[in-house]
Amino acid sequence: MVPLKDENPIKITPYVTYILITINVLVFVYELNLNSTELNIFFHLFAVVPKELTASFSGVNLHQGIPEAVTPITSQFLHAGFTHIIFNMLFLWIFGNNIEEQLGRAKFLLFYLSCGALAVMAQWFFSAMSDIPSLGASGAIAGVMGAYILKFPQARIVTLVPLGFFFPIFRIPAVYFLGFWFVEQALNGISSFEVAASVGMESGGVAYWAHAGGFVAGAILGPMLGLFAQQSTEEMVN
Repeated sequence: MVPLKDENPIKITPYVTYILITINVLVFVYELNLNSTELNIFFHLFAVVPKELTASFSGVNLHQGIPEAVTPITSQFLHAGFTHIIFNMLFLWIFGNNIEEQLGRAKFLLFYLSCGALAVMAQWFFSAMSDIPSLGASGAIAGVMGAYILKFPQARIVTLVPLGFFFPIFRIPAVYFLGFWFVEQALNGISSFEVAASVGMESGGVAYWAHAGGFVAGAILGPMLGLFAQQSTEEMVN
């Protein structure tokens, strides 16, 4: 299923969402200009390498230009291919603006980066000795989706559903679209404990635990940061 848009209008210009998309695209364009050796070095420096992160937790000095503790943030702006970034940015564009409106710009940015970092740590927990770089915005965006399903369960998601040679479009309530997505990630995580820790990397597998972990993190952090408070205020004014 491919979401095309949601029927959930907003009253603000979601600058943070647009800026996050822009940064991701610019970093990806930079990646395209690197040769394979340079790209490998770039990923190992700015992505999360679980084995190296594990070593850093033990006090090992890896002598790298970027502290490993920072990579759960920097890794969120890296992507491993066109499919990876296109789908991530599509989901962020559809679901991010509404959550930004509810939380406010500053809180939304904090929420987004926190969900992404927690998602990476969820995947790291199950693959702490992997040496495959973990990267991508999927975990942070999963957090946005976790908040969205709580706040807008009945919002309609205009969805393309490939059925052989046919591509019908359905209007699916968010609670079903996002609920199905989460269950799929969780079940795949349970059945693939050996999957490499690579957040959406096309060559290394899908980090299902990062997706599921980010979703849960969003469902928890969203209300903590005021996901429902703004709505209550507006209802009082009205």
